[in-house]
Amino acid sequence: MLKEKKTIIALLLIPQYFFVKLLGNYPDVVELYYSNGLYVYISKAFRYMLGWLPFSFGDLVYAFGIIYAVRWLFINRKRLRKDTKQWFVDVFTAVSIIYFAFHLFWGFNYYRLPLHKSLNINADYTTEQLVNVTKLLIERANATHFKITKNDTVKVNVPYAKHEVLNMAPAGYVGLKKQFPDLEYTPVSAKISLFSLPLTYMGFSGYLNPWTNEAQVDGMIPVYKFSTTSTHEMAHQLGFAAENEANFIGCLAAINNENIYFKYCGYTFGLRYCLNEIYRRDEALYTQIVKTLNSGVLKNYEEVRIFWDAHQNPIEPFFKLFYSGYLKANKQNKGMESYSYVVALLVNYINENDVL
Repeated sequence: MLKEKKTIIALLLIPQYFFVKLLGNYPDVVELYYSNGLYVYISKAFRYMLGWLPFSFGDLVYAFGIIYAVRWLFINRKRLRKDTKQWFVDVFTAVSIIYFAFHLFWGFNYYRLPLHKSLNINADYTTEQLVNVTKLLIERANATHFKITKNDTVKVNVPYAKHEVLNMAPAGYVGLKKQFPDLEYTPVSAKISLFSLPLTYMGFSGYLNPWTNEAQVDGMIPVYKFSTTSTHEMAHQLGFAAENEANFIGCLAAINNENIYFKYCGYTFGLRYCLNEIYRRDEALYTQIVKTLNSGVLKNYEEVRIFWDAHQNPIEPFFKLFYSGYLKANKQNKGMESYSYVVALLVNYINENDVL
């Protein structure tokens, strides 16, 4: 009887796969009934259950899962030859359950409406519009930087411990609700990852655990970067699965935080994407515009670059390649390159709304 049940569960992986692909063609349905329907309750339930824990429960689940999988493969290694069929049934039973839980608890958000459609803004923009928004962000970044440092050549040092930043980050979503009434980030479930060291060497500053809905932030990254990474991962928790959309929401959440350090991190976070896009389009124009930025702001950018350069290693590109493939498998067709879409969201949203 148990073997029959396992076989049925394993075979259910096939219709699950085709159902997911079929549903991906109906983003309006996903948006209405899942992202703004069922997922809202699932997400809150997990955050209520696990948010109070001072450590990452999801990281422990990952650790236990890896140890269990390695142990199972070792113990059952001989069954691969002697009982091949049942060995594969057992493996695919586990895969089927994990695949089902991934999509039910979070993964269907990959197939929701693109954010520019739900916000009813354009996805295209001119270089002139890009430059105007970039100049506005430079103005805000310079003014906030000088207000903090009183010296335009000194980098900003965020004077908070990282656990304090996690506690302060949700306040930005309170301000953001004025523009996005449906956004409500309560209760909080954001943790410093127990796997911060391997995350760093993999080249990632954070992640959302899709099975426990905990926002995980790399505890090794500079505090300056930690602020917007926290709001970014919280955006994932609210159902914005695409990295570019989480960047956009996370940027606005930081800017809408009443804390001046969060505002500074938000302005410079969005600005970096805009500057990179200008550089891609016109290097001479980039050189001209970047001269108007306080040198202290550039030192904050340099701080982050030096951190990642210090942790580069031969295996990082493989993790990035794997993650890019993961994004493409979930309708992020450009993989990690799709991050540039955040510029289109920022430029059009700021041009059409007085949000800065």
